[in-house]
Amino acid sequence: MNLSREHIKQSIKDFKPQITTIDRYIIKKFIGTYVVALLLIIGIVIIFDLSEKVDKFVTNQAPLRLIVFQYYANFIPYFVNMFSPMFVFITVIFFTSKMAANTEIIAILAGGISFKRLMWPYFVSATVIVLCSLVLNLYVIPPCNKGRIAFEQKYVKKKYENFSRNVHYQISPGNFLYVQSFAPSNNTAYGFSLETINGHEITSKLSATEAQWDSTFQGWKLKDYILRTFEDGVENVKTGPKLDTVIAVTVEDFYRRKNTVQTLPDGQLRRLIRDQKIRGDKDVMFSLIEQNERWAMPFAAFILTLIGVSLSSVKRRGGIGLNIGIGIALSFSYILFMRFSQMFVYSNTLPPFIAIWMPNVLYLIIAIYLYRIAPK
Repeated sequence: MNLSREHIKQSIKDFKPQITTIDRYIIKKFIGTYVVALLLIIGIVIIFDLSEKVDKFVTNQAPLRLIVFQYYANFIPYFVNMFSPMFVFITVIFFTSKMAANTEIIAILAGGISFKRLMWPYFVSATVIVLCSLVLNLYVIPPCNKGRIAFEQKYVKKKYENFSRNVHYQISPGNFLYVQSFAPSNNTAYGFSLETINGHEITSKLSATEAQWDSTFQGWKLKDYILRTFEDGVENVKTGPKLDTVIAVTVEDFYRRKNTVQTLPDGQLRRLIRDQKIRGDKDVMFSLIEQNERWAMPFAAFILTLIGVSLSSVKRRGGIGLNIGIGIALSFSYILFMRFSQMFVYSNTLPPFIAIWMPNVLYLIIAIYLYRIAPK
């Protein structure tokens, strides 16, 4: 019995992954090549982006300090994280193909290391990248996006004009807000109506010709209001020229754009989704897409790493160039599929969670298949 326990303990100890010299070599290759690839691509992208926007910078008199520190300093994290899965894939394809061409992979496998064990340092490296990407997505990039989008609206794109019409909000269970139109020039909502419904009966209705936002008390100033209350079948009417009211809707709700969700950290985004669901806001789909993308994109690094190693671990007649070409094609197809899957949300064909994670599931199946048929 004692021998059996000792044997089990020894087996568990032997199974525990150890960082070997080969592991350190692959991790160093992985991380080092990934960082170099990022620096090269970032430099190229900045040059192309600057050449495309330099006329608008000059025309709109954008200060050099803001171009460097507000736009490009915030643009780099956004760009890096967006294409991080592609960089991971190309990195794995590049240095693994080079190792295979130099017969290093064959030597490692001939030395008694299994193909499954060979994947260990790859996934250690991918885990580091995934964790960094999640931190960037949830906490760092949203504030960066806020500065970048503000710069683009002022110096690159046309000035944003709000054309909110027929806005319906459920502020809280039983409380419904309707605004016929909103004017950003004076922060005024026209055709204001607030109804309270208990079951199937209206208990009160507050309406006004206009409601202007007042930042001093964070509320709305109603003009020419009519308050109707219903109790035991009796209607009571109260009117007046002015009335101050505070409700769970601020002027920021009317200024919110589709890309505003990109500027919200994880906690604020979750609260926004909760409020939008309560209000029945149709723009909740953009919030849900953003939330799921922040998690789905980083985890794609694991899947693309598995595909990359499975494809490039064997020496091919076409050499490294063929493997890199296949890698670029697959990585771009993944990003394209990720963007295309959003259309299923816009058309109400699939829920956001299923639509956004669907590319990961599909490419995971491809990765498992390639891993199973890879020469070992």
